[in-house]
Amino acid sequence: MRMSHSNERLTFIGSGNMATAIIGGLVEKKFPPAQIQVCGPSAEELERLNTRYGVVTSHEASDFMNDTDILLLCVKPQVMQSVCEALGPHTREATVVSIAAGVTTDQLRTWLGRDVPIVRCMPNTPAMVHEGATGLYAAANVEPRTLELIESLFAAIGRVRRVSAEAELHAVTALSGSGPAYGFYLLEAMIAAGQRMGLSADTSKELACQTLLGAASLAQASEDAPATLKQRVMSPGGTTEQAVFHLRDNGFSEQVQSAILKAWQRSYTLAGEEPPRLD
Repeated sequence: MRMSHSNERLTFIGSGNMATAIIGGLVEKKFPPAQIQVCGPSAEELERLNTRYGVVTSHEASDFMNDTDILLLCVKPQVMQSVCEALGPHTREATVVSIAAGVTTDQLRTWLGRDVPIVRCMPNTPAMVHEGATGLYAAANVEPRTLELIESLFAAIGRVRRVSAEAELHAVTALSGSGPAYGFYLLEAMIAAGQRMGLSADTSKELACQTLLGAASLAQASEDAPATLKQRVMSPGGTTEQAVFHLRDNGFSEQVQSAILKAWQRSYTLAGEEPPRLD
């Protein structure tokens, strides 16, 4: 998605890894640093952001609130209520963007004390290398032009898909929000297997990482389903077939699906909602 902006000012509340990833992506895509404002408690993080990207920083959010079009809440869910209650009287006409998992738009409106336009986004940690996957839900009162800009902000750190119902963010959380950990777990196993076969740790890591990266890139670029791509690697009676059949016979697919569904249910629970029952 093309980076779109005019004179909109962005204010980040929070200066941690995800805020830094988004800011880095924006500056790389030529969003003007002078229009990016960052507030956070860490003097070290703020200084680093100012030095590296040229953005405006302050310890006090009040320094920015009269000149903010989009307010990005990049704080942990457990402190979101206190942050919103402090900011609420000063949000004015800003559209609020939250990246906190499990914090609903209703909760945000209650804590902010007003019916502000709200967008909830669920990015994941590969955003730190601009390869993130972000699910996005926008409340009905978000202006279409503002939503286009917000989508372009997150497109600067990877790929973005909009969902039509807020409840779908629970699935986004389980699939892509938590998903990097599943990939890292598989990488751990592949690297360990490489070492058991006599490869060095460095060689095993490089080959395993590139293999998963390449497989994902091929699947993304191809019109064929992953099942078809998998079958093309599996020569009859060959090494790949032996491995895939072993995974299949030991319930690999069912275990992965079951794990993701457990994460999906847990997302509901953390939001104080009744999780769907699984058949």
